[in-house]
Amino acid sequence: VQLVETGGDSVQPGGSLRLSCVASGFTFSNYLMSWYREAPGKKRELVASIGNAGAVLYLQDSVKGRFTVSRVNAKNTLYLQMNSLKPEDTAVYYCYVPSLGSWGQGTQVTVSS
Repeated sequence: VQLVETGGDSVQPGGSLRLSCVASGFTFSNYLMSWYREAPGKKRELVASIGNAGAVLYLQDSVKGRFTVSRVNAKNTLYLQMNSLKPEDTAVYYCYVPSLGSWGQGTQVTVSS
């Protein structure tokens, strides 16, 4: 199992980013996928989960209306579209397959003026 996140960057408040997670080594379309984030000094927390067919199963209250989770099974890719970014969104964002217990290496998102 390999999960490779990309798309992290440093942006100003109000900016947007799209994170991608490309999966390999398992049948991506069969699995629920999640995005987690870990801010400095804080526990890793669940941001969003999406079912294998694309139904959004969970979106953290603090990101509702700003973040969108999606997937393209034909591309083995999971996405997190992040709009109206706030400084409190600063964290390392991880892709995760709950039923396999597999994590990506993470991608850094920094929101600062």
